[in-house]
Amino acid sequence: MHTDHTVLFENLWQNYQNVTPSAAHIHRLLGAEEGRAIINDHIALRTFNLAPVGLDALAEHFLTLGYREGGEYHFKGKKLYARHYEHEDPKAPRVFISELLTEQCSPELQALVNKLVKGITKEQVHADTFLYSGRHWELDYDTYRELLKESEYAAWLAAWGYRANHFTVSVNHLHNFETVADINQLLKDNGFLVNGSGGEVKGSPDDLLEQSSTMADRVSVRFSDREMTIPSCYYEFARRYPTPGGTLYNGFVAASADKIFESTDTGM
Repeated sequence: MHTDHTVLFENLWQNYQNVTPSAAHIHRLLGAEEGRAIINDHIALRTFNLAPVGLDALAEHFLTLGYREGGEYHFKGKKLYARHYEHEDPKAPRVFISELLTEQCSPELQALVNKLVKGITKEQVHADTFLYSGRHWELDYDTYRELLKESEYAAWLAAWGYRANHFTVSVNHLHNFETVADINQLLKDNGFLVNGSGGEVKGSPDDLLEQSSTMADRVSVRFSDREMTIPSCYYEFARRYPTPGGTLYNGFVAASADKIFESTDTGM
């Protein structure tokens, strides 16, 4: 297991950038080249609720780095369960991990997904590199399309495997932008698609959290029988507000997260 969270996040970031070319471009727009630090609010990871790759197994990588469990979230329509994890070091990004509740899905999807994960060992999941190791299975394009009919989440995970599904810019730490709406305008002015599901800005000051995101980049992925261009990862933006106690809100808003998940939808 990693002993330092900065090493883990650096590896996750490199792996994410490889399939999210827009991330570097957005960094430049936000002033990273002028030496302005871009602080990461949180990352998100996706998995299936099956041994040995369930949510708890992924969380273990963060618990050993001093993270602790935060809130839990239910997404009934998407058949997902999630938890977030936080660290006492304010510079350590929060982590949001979700899992597909496979037993609530069709027998066909269950059979396909069980087949995907059955070759994965506990040793592989414990390895330092697991969270950015990508796909551990062969996948043909028809199987991807089959999963897509029932669950965009399952199809994305089948195609991309284990990696950060998104990184998130902390708007609170930006010097030249104050609101999420300002960021959205900048993105649109530069030709990026903003996720409009549930409104471009999700959440409100009353929720103590406002979020927005780009629609995922579309990049080429190798299936066992062909190469196809599909949605990869996206970039998110979050502005947090102080709780009555004066500290910034640390949690997530399920209704907003529900719409953010749709940033990887194929639009088919």
